[in-house]
Amino acid sequence: MPDYTTRRRMMVDTQVRPSDVTKFPIIDAMLTVPREMFVPASAREVAYAGEHVRLAPGRVLLDPRLLAKMLDALDLDGSELVLDIGGGLGYSSAVVARMTQAVVMLEEDPELAREAQSLLSEAGADNVIVQEGALADGADEHGPYDAILLEGGVGDLPRTIEAQLKDGGRIACLFMEGRMGKVKVGHKINGEISWRYVFDAGAPILPGFEKQTAFTF
Repeated sequence: MPDYTTRRRMMVDTQVRPSDVTKFPIIDAMLTVPREMFVPASAREVAYAGEHVRLAPGRVLLDPRLLAKMLDALDLDGSELVLDIGGGLGYSSAVVARMTQAVVMLEEDPELAREAQSLLSEAGADNVIVQEGALADGADEHGPYDAILLEGGVGDLPRTIEAQLKDGGRIACLFMEGRMGKVKVGHKINGEISWRYVFDAGAPILPGFEKQTAFTF
């Protein structure tokens, strides 16, 4: 039986802390949530490697460093409502659930959503609502949100998602430009989002978040 507790600690000590992520709630959550639970059974051996884990065609569980740095940039305060877009099998939502008041996890793949519901319940993440629906539509009925996290790359951010962020709220996005991209955090002030660059990374673009091509006639 693999010693996942030791692997979890090594993940934090070799991937998370060296990336200047030191906030206790993030470290505690990533040491506690069993990442191996939230990947396909065939991928458990690589659950703690420093790489994305494939969940479905075009969909991945973000690598630990990327998720940790995005959470660090969002700077959650423990009392907020967070929208986790493209939560896959629920790992990111389980992590965020330990750091904040409530999480709405949005997933459009019915199989992933069903399994996430079961896994999150098994993990005791009772403050997570799993919502099935198109990722680009968000989950308006539960919003507006204090913070929004996107579990994959973004070409263009739909206005529908921007509208679901509370004024004064933050959103973390990985804007892809070719094979690599830039993680930016947006702060919504007076209805407008102001973006700040945080670091470089790469991940597959989420369905519905592809770059919109402008047609000319």
